[in-house]
Amino acid sequence: MAEPIRVLVTGAAGQIAYSLLYSIAKGDVFGKDQPIILVLLDITPMLPVLDGVVMELQDCALPLLREVIPTDKVEVGFKDLDAAILVGSMPRKEGMERKDLLKANVAIFKTQGEALEKYAKKTVKVLVVGNPANTNCLIASKSAPSIPKENFSCLTRLDHNRARSQVAIRVGVPSDSVKNVIIWGNHSSTQYPDVHHAIVNNHGKEMSGFDAVNDESWLKGDFITTVQQRGAAVIKARKLSSAMSAAKAICDHMRDIWFGTPDGEWVSMGIYSTGNSYGVPDDLMYSFPVMIKNKTWKVVDGLSINDFSRGKMDGTAAELVEERDTALTFLGA
Repeated sequence: MAEPIRVLVTGAAGQIAYSLLYSIAKGDVFGKDQPIILVLLDITPMLPVLDGVVMELQDCALPLLREVIPTDKVEVGFKDLDAAILVGSMPRKEGMERKDLLKANVAIFKTQGEALEKYAKKTVKVLVVGNPANTNCLIASKSAPSIPKENFSCLTRLDHNRARSQVAIRVGVPSDSVKNVIIWGNHSSTQYPDVHHAIVNNHGKEMSGFDAVNDESWLKGDFITTVQQRGAAVIKARKLSSAMSAAKAICDHMRDIWFGTPDGEWVSMGIYSTGNSYGVPDDLMYSFPVMIKNKTWKVVDGLSINDFSRGKMDGTAAELVEERDTALTFLGA
């Protein structure tokens, strides 16, 4: 059997992690023959809860799970990591200004980036989930200069899955009959879910997303706002944020990094923007369509972008530039 890999999950006592850890430990993400050492990091007040999570993982009797290490110390949490899934972040509290939220999270992700730099393997693959995910990811990567920027990504797969599912429901086909939707930009309400290049297998016949849906005003209107505001809708209904669907998206994202994307298919992930063909400013973590092979992503280049899409892509980029510039002032301070 392979040597165990070390996988860190932060915010490990929280509800996303509770939906996530079983899938990782069971082999759904890193493979059915890959033993795992799970490292669970959370803040000190959450350690008693974390002990309960450890008990449950033990009680699952999972053959791939070689060891579970609960901790509140970064030097333990980040040591020799193969993969880091950074779920924990400061949540937005009522009446909190966005920049106050940014400031609190810059401090957290600077610390975690520095810990990656100091303790983790240089080959570590880092997925940032905690919001604001794109900017948190950028701060973590800037705080770990010796780890390649392309090893960092942030989660827009949940938005991608939401978009895919909305189209599938609308057409009346299973979700795996819809491929190549795109999420451009920020994991926020400015993101742009784009169906212009999507392909739908409509009961045996392949057609474009627009032809399959056959309702342009929905695709350019309610579809976009539904995906953009889905997280808020779940909170309103459940009084808790998306956990089951977020955990599934994390699994999808990490499994695709590990094993690659299917031929002819791309997925969306927030990655470091540098010299792309879409006019997206450099030095952002921006969600692009990517194909993955040998644990390395490549942006899908050369897709045609119409004026409608251009405006949406630029709008979400502008928000990310503003977030980045605000965050960098905090980083400097």
